[in-house]
Amino acid sequence: MRRLAVLSLHTSPLAQPGTGDGGGMNVYVRELSAALARTGVTCDVFTRACDPDLPAMVDVEPGLRVHHVTAGPRAPMAKEALPAVVDEFAEGVLKTMSAAGGGEDDPHFDAIHANYWLSGLAGHQLKHELDLPLVCTFHTLDRVKAEESPEEVAAHDSSRRAEAEAAVIRCSDTVLASCTVEAEQIEALYHADPTRIRIVAPGVDHAFFGPGHRPQARRAIGVDAAGPLLLFVGRIQPLKGAETAVHTLAALAGEHPDARLLVVGGPSGPHGAAEVERLVALVGDLGLDGQVTFVPPQPHELLSTYYRAADVCLVPSRSESFGLVALEAAACGTPVVASEVGGLRTLVDHGRTGFLVDDGAPESYAAWVRQVLAEPLLAERLSTGAVLRARRYTWRQGATLLRGIYDELTVGRLVQCP
Repeated sequence: MRRLAVLSLHTSPLAQPGTGDGGGMNVYVRELSAALARTGVTCDVFTRACDPDLPAMVDVEPGLRVHHVTAGPRAPMAKEALPAVVDEFAEGVLKTMSAAGGGEDDPHFDAIHANYWLSGLAGHQLKHELDLPLVCTFHTLDRVKAEESPEEVAAHDSSRRAEAEAAVIRCSDTVLASCTVEAEQIEALYHADPTRIRIVAPGVDHAFFGPGHRPQARRAIGVDAAGPLLLFVGRIQPLKGAETAVHTLAALAGEHPDARLLVVGGPSGPHGAAEVERLVALVGDLGLDGQVTFVPPQPHELLSTYYRAADVCLVPSRSESFGLVALEAAACGTPVVASEVGGLRTLVDHGRTGFLVDDGAPESYAAWVRQVLAEPLLAERLSTGAVLRARRYTWRQGATLLRGIYDELTVGRLVQCP
């Protein structure tokens, strides 16, 4: 395996995670591509050009480049409008690949790795145009989101997306899942061939995300060292459950009137702006002014300070294919109280590294938070267990597994579309 084309149509690995369409997928594409580059695989990431001031190509580090491909206006576009530019994006990627390689007849790429269903549609075209193996990571699945958060998918053409995902899965030589739960969902909901589903878990950069001194972390982010501190990190949209985090803080008011909540992230999706307004109003209605602080999205490596500062990290998502926030918090030794959905069920070891909530009720979250705050020895045990668990996950390990998958595909026969 010499060279990989990585497709990330709707969001760039150079974009700030935590706002707009930027989230865990940005981190995944950048970190996994960088880890692959360090193993000797040259990675060219292709994303839609949405800023006229950005150059056509950015050298991120040796072996990793990001190409900004013109598809539609060189300006931000709503995600639901992006299907209309998939063909133009695929054509632009093909031209860029040819220019970056040895020409249209020999682009010198060995495989294509598409991220998210929109990139999968482009990858589907490029696979057949170039006769290259196609690997897809979906990050979220329409049929899973439809079950957990129907108002999120109602803004999109849900049936089209689900059908497109199914077509891309049938065409993919390998479909990557982040955990066993996602693998089971892909097989059950999309009737995927289980022999073509492989599990490659995301990782965490332990050089940045590791345990630290909580009082010092609080000073670093300008938070008073006294009183319990809860943390929510993620894009502000109904699916991520920031409202549940606010109600959890309210439920703690009797025992912990000095408790506070940091909400780190920005609006995302068609309901993002309205969700921020609703959250601000909710904070006022619950009398929590001064106890809830909204923090704009932070550079990824700086999030570690916020994790270290918190007593508990809340991850009340309605759906998560993996749950990178839970992993990063665990790596910093911060106990996690998370919803019992998707990949969070494989990341959080209930009672050993944190707690899982199966009913979504704020009082249920608050009950586990109370226990962590009331029992310092329990908090210390959870912290130790979380750090040990998180050490199993590294980007290098994922890159090593993935390189083996690529090598298998480059010597095998391509899957043909039905």
